[in-house]
Amino acid sequence: MLGYVIAGGAGVADRCLSDVAHRLHGEGVPVAGAVQVNSDRGAAHRCDMDLHVLGSGRIVRISQNLGTQSRGCRLDPAGLEQAVGLVEATLAEGTGMPRPRLLVVNKFGKQEIDGRGFRPVIGRALAEGITVLTAVNQPCLAGFLDFAGGMATALPAETAAVLDWVRIRAE
Repeated sequence: MLGYVIAGGAGVADRCLSDVAHRLHGEGVPVAGAVQVNSDRGAAHRCDMDLHVLGSGRIVRISQNLGTQSRGCRLDPAGLEQAVGLVEATLAEGTGMPRPRLLVVNKFGKQEIDGRGFRPVIGRALAEGITVLTAVNQPCLAGFLDFAGGMATALPAETAAVLDWVRIRAE
């Protein structure tokens, strides 16, 4: 019940996960999690990265502006943890929301490999029988597969194929 996509092109996995989440939500499937939307800032700047927390209408900026010459990681850990808290709240009982059948996590990255970020939320969802869908960048794949312990299914970054996989598992 843990699926992941790997996409070679910039934003491909983000768009796939977002399309899947919004299509399922439109069909009445309770979906929790966060999808990433990148906003172009022009050729001289790297994009802004925002997480749209599903079902809440909240948008959390997870990128930092480190300047045009910076090459380091732009992730804002405080922004990521804020988004994690908002998603975690949607999984809590007594919120008046239907129990999610799918948790979408924009990415299993370095924070999750190190035990932070969405990793505890993913573990909780899996323990509660909620299907989880995420994206993994190639450099983080070994750490993700170690976390998954043989329970993850690789999926093509194609909306129709991912929808088919989710629909079978999130019934």
